[in-house]
Amino acid sequence: MNLLESVKMAAAMLAANKLRTSLTMLGIIIGNASVIATIGIGQGAQKLATDQLEALGPNVIFIVPGSRKARNSTFNLPRTLVWEDAEAIVSQVPGIKAIAPEINQRQLVSYFSQNTNALLIGTTPDYRSVRDFSVAKGRFFNEIDLQRNKRVAVLGAEIADRLFNNRNPIGEKIRAKNITFEIIGIMEPKGSFMGSNLDETVLIPLTTMANQIVGKTSPYGLELSWINAEAKNTDSIRASKFQIENLLRLRHNITDEDDFRVETSKQMLDIVGNIAGGLTVMLAVLAGISLIVGGIGVMNIMLVSVSERTQEIGLRKALGATQGDILIQFLVEAVIISVSGGIMGILTGVGIISLVGILSPLSPGISASAIILSLGISGGIGLFFGVVPAQRAAKLDPIVALRSA
Repeated sequence: MNLLESVKMAAAMLAANKLRTSLTMLGIIIGNASVIATIGIGQGAQKLATDQLEALGPNVIFIVPGSRKARNSTFNLPRTLVWEDAEAIVSQVPGIKAIAPEINQRQLVSYFSQNTNALLIGTTPDYRSVRDFSVAKGRFFNEIDLQRNKRVAVLGAEIADRLFNNRNPIGEKIRAKNITFEIIGIMEPKGSFMGSNLDETVLIPLTTMANQIVGKTSPYGLELSWINAEAKNTDSIRASKFQIENLLRLRHNITDEDDFRVETSKQMLDIVGNIAGGLTVMLAVLAGISLIVGGIGVMNIMLVSVSERTQEIGLRKALGATQGDILIQFLVEAVIISVSGGIMGILTGVGIISLVGILSPLSPGISASAIILSLGISGGIGLFFGVVPAQRAAKLDPIVALRSA
């Protein structure tokens, strides 16, 4: 008997037992769908995190206040950085092109009867270029606004929509902490970063923030939430990071643990990539276990099938079928079940990925390599778990088989 005849016979036998075949394939379907969906969603999450970090700008360096111990032991970061630190960095570190210090505070922002909670950010005009923000309408505040402590504000896209409902807000007045600000610009949508929505912000001059919102809270200078620094090019990032650390240690008279931390966007990108990649692999392995469970189900059903078809096996062997013919037929049945279940599982997984892409901000990827690998594993599982039932069927003595029937 050639392979084509074995395939035809196996297909006819499986079609004759549709319910059993369908239930046997269910484990393979679930396993393949889980693998494809897990890998696709994991890649989508990794891409989302990568896009968010790359949107910060490839040459951005973040100087964050507080030691590691302080950051781990308190929710509010200690304010160990001051404006003079930022000025020293831009003037004394040759690889730094511009700096944008920040003071952040959550405030209730209102426009007549409309109220919303927003992150109020006091910063400098260089913030727009350092953080790669674009203005959609109006303008960003300038050096004159900064020097004169002007009460002007630039709204994030989402805050503008909430307060003005698609109306042009340029020239309108909003209030925050009982202070009135004139809206001079609206930012382009930026999205979320590390759990913080960058479109829920109100940007004002740093001097206005310091003098009229938070006040002077330190005798050592104007305390900052953190400092954004832009390196001149990618090649100067590493040297600039080293020089910033040494400069701040000298300025802060540090002999033990640093009271700040310097991070680059590339470091953060690598960390997020490693975490997302590790989680994807772990979830894919867990999903792969369900494929093995499905393979065990294939073996169990095939063993039952051998027991039920002893008369057929005995008759075929009495008519001249060899052990190899019987072995191939049962192996082909197991492979057909596994491959068919694999294809249906892949289609289900692709459907799940598409649904997640529609209902969430993720952009899951459908990996061709994952599909090929999953389908190959399905066929391999059919062969592996079909060997034992096929060997048992092939070794049946025809006389014993016919008598037992």
